[in-house]
Amino acid sequence: MIRAASPSVARPSLDVVREKVGAGARLDAAEAEMLWDDSVDLHELGELANIVRERKNGNVGYYNINTHLNPTNVCVYRCTFCAFRADLREARGYVMSDEQILERGREAVEAGSTEMHIVGGLHHQKPYDWYLNIIRILHDAYPSLHLKAWTPVEINWFSHLTKRPIREILAEMKEAGLGSLPGGGAEIFHPEVRDKICEHKADTKEWFAIHRAAHELGLRSNATMLYGHIENAFHRTDHLLKLRELQDETGGFQTFIPLAFHPDNTKLSHIPKPSAAMSLRTMAIARLVLDNFDHMKAYWIMLGIGTAQASLAYGADDIDGTVRHELIYHDAGATTPEILSVDEIRRLIREAGREPVERDTLYHRVERDGANWRSAEKLVVR
Repeated sequence: MIRAASPSVARPSLDVVREKVGAGARLDAAEAEMLWDDSVDLHELGELANIVRERKNGNVGYYNINTHLNPTNVCVYRCTFCAFRADLREARGYVMSDEQILERGREAVEAGSTEMHIVGGLHHQKPYDWYLNIIRILHDAYPSLHLKAWTPVEINWFSHLTKRPIREILAEMKEAGLGSLPGGGAEIFHPEVRDKICEHKADTKEWFAIHRAAHELGLRSNATMLYGHIENAFHRTDHLLKLRELQDETGGFQTFIPLAFHPDNTKLSHIPKPSAAMSLRTMAIARLVLDNFDHMKAYWIMLGIGTAQASLAYGADDIDGTVRHELIYHDAGATTPEILSVDEIRRLIREAGREPVERDTLYHRVERDGANWRSAEKLVVR
């Protein structure tokens, strides 16, 4: 049985939170959990989150030009919230060839992408070297692309396949061309929820161990939280505090991305999608609690374009990017477009009263001159 949110005995006041935000002080667990209550005015919460957002990032609204690669949807796991996975013999199951993968890389570079986001199923008939080869051939052919690849769930699977330590796997991937890790696979950390929605894949301890090892190797990473299913305020607060604790230790997280649950075509299809108000509250609370994270991303694919745009006033400073070829959340019922143009993204950011700034994966400002682009660290000529 999943516990209720913590009782509101001796509940902290919003005045205390307001004073702490003004002073740049850290919220504690009780203060953070209190903010999930609908009695806390959403717009006032957004104003507090915006103070922190502008303190860290001014009026900037970041975006990037990126593409997604999901090399296979065949997966050994059967997570209840996933609509993307397929069994080996299902008609909808697929595995991309090297030629298809390289074609995706060529398309990305020609579209001006600075980043490729690579995640997929855990195909039980594909060896670890198949996954390593994806990174190697893309990096060799298109070295300008930053390869953000493999969640801890996948890295843990690679360790299981090879019987090798996590650190060795990460070091080998980095040598092959891995640039950073995405934040997926976090879902909800508390076992009361995690054991019900994804009981067999990498657990919370393993998720954190893999990010810690990546940070020690100089690989930056993101972090996520899947909200709006069977979790409650206690579990969401616990999740955020665990992320804050590891960030205190390593400083290796770049961005937090709250992910709105999409129930269509999943085993939790009876659960309604979280409302726009819930998504804005989640963004604002995350911005207030994760005081040691530099960036908050409003992932428009999952939030919807309007809510993502509004999130720029509720703590978010990043609206993600062009996101061509996204499959995972569209399979779960996302009705957003498959891709947005740069002009559309910049318009959305300006309409929200922010200054659009293109970034690379590591948040260096990108400047373009025709087919060439320059970040704070490099010049890429195509």
